[in-house]
Amino acid sequence: MHELLSRSARQIAKAIRDREVSSEEIARAALKRIDEVNPKLNAVVALAADRALDEARQRDVETARGEFKGLLHGVPITLKDSHDTEGIVTTGGTTGRREFVPTADSPPVARLRAAGAVVLGKTNTPEFTMSFITENLVYGKTNNPYDVTRTPGGSSGGAAAIVAACGAFLELGSDLGGSVRVPANYCGIAGLKTSAGRVPRTGHAFPWGGPLDGFGTVGPLARRVEDLKLALPIISGPDWIDPFVEPVPIRNPDEVNVAGMRVAFFTDNGLQTPTLEIQEVVRSAAAVISDTGAAVEDTRPAAVGRASDLASKSFGADGGYFSWKLLSEAGTSEPSRFLAERAEGPPENGLSVEEYAALMHEVDGVRSEMLGFMKNFDVIICPVAAQAAPTHEDAEELKYTYTQAHNLSGLPGAVVRGGTSPEGMPIGVQIVAQPWREDVALAVAAVIEEATGGWIAPAI
Repeated sequence: MHELLSRSARQIAKAIRDREVSSEEIARAALKRIDEVNPKLNAVVALAADRALDEARQRDVETARGEFKGLLHGVPITLKDSHDTEGIVTTGGTTGRREFVPTADSPPVARLRAAGAVVLGKTNTPEFTMSFITENLVYGKTNNPYDVTRTPGGSSGGAAAIVAACGAFLELGSDLGGSVRVPANYCGIAGLKTSAGRVPRTGHAFPWGGPLDGFGTVGPLARRVEDLKLALPIISGPDWIDPFVEPVPIRNPDEVNVAGMRVAFFTDNGLQTPTLEIQEVVRSAAAVISDTGAAVEDTRPAAVGRASDLASKSFGADGGYFSWKLLSEAGTSEPSRFLAERAEGPPENGLSVEEYAALMHEVDGVRSEMLGFMKNFDVIICPVAAQAAPTHEDAEELKYTYTQAHNLSGLPGAVVRGGTSPEGMPIGVQIVAQPWREDVALAVAAVIEEATGGWIAPAI
């Protein structure tokens, strides 16, 4: 493997600017790395190698002239196959879009390209991103780079797997119930669930609007927290299409005073008790933050369990209508087993109007309780899941209560590797912050990463 492939996106951008390496050289190295590991992972499902090399050469021409498109000038990245990419097939994991080639990039993708990123290809996702197992009828199943018999999680499983394996420097994922945070956890990298309303979802396979609008977010994955800091301002802000995105300024994580924080942590949400190793990793992360001078308290929101329960209920409250709508609009006649379960109907088997209204009222009440808890704390440190990455077989029946609660709350959350399981699998830590305070979550994640070492290269 090329020695520069394990660097961060920020470091490789500097190396390109300083002419330590050309964009074409590092793009070729990344493509070679994908060729080496992808037969074992099935993470990258559509390559745009020729186009990427053409773009890399153009970045090198600009570099020679002293011109730089942006902070990602010449940096090779991949993109989750749920994001529209102009000229590159975008299936969203559904057979009805097997040959769909968008005529325009989604706004976050366009912003990454405008910042100079070179898109190598697309990474695997479950159908319409609606599963924690990265598998679909178009491309099949994706494996974990630390143990190919295990899942990388979902729905950004292909994204997390190829970033962990050094095939890309940065990824653009999405998170509806934990789809950035769970794969980041299972694959030992860093990931960011943005605040609801931070990044446009226009051009995403699971679009804005509908009964779960407040749950869905778009966010980056990378090996290092510094690259989440780099990517967030690039992809954020209104596109004047997604009506739920707000023009809220992004604050600088490097200006956050971690020592002055009020921090809550818990190792058990009352619904799922994590392994002893995960509990110890979370306690150790809390101790790291306490050592900075922050006030750390072992406590949890009283509503966190109800938040997860209500999130699960919300997904099925429409009787499968929204899933059916997505399949119908894509022209998919044969859905994956995950979507078939969600879309099985008829829709009238869902909640009545009165029951649905009562559920939404309860959801808003719990959101208010979660927000009220955060009045007294800057962050919550807690597990991402109750287990490290399971085998493919064991992954089938797992629940993800630690992440779903914060899709319901709308709060931002970062994940960073904090330790290793007895089986050698990564263990991540989740850092949840107040609304719009991704800067705080990232600042805390960076301190934990520095103390623990963060990402460790897989042997693959």
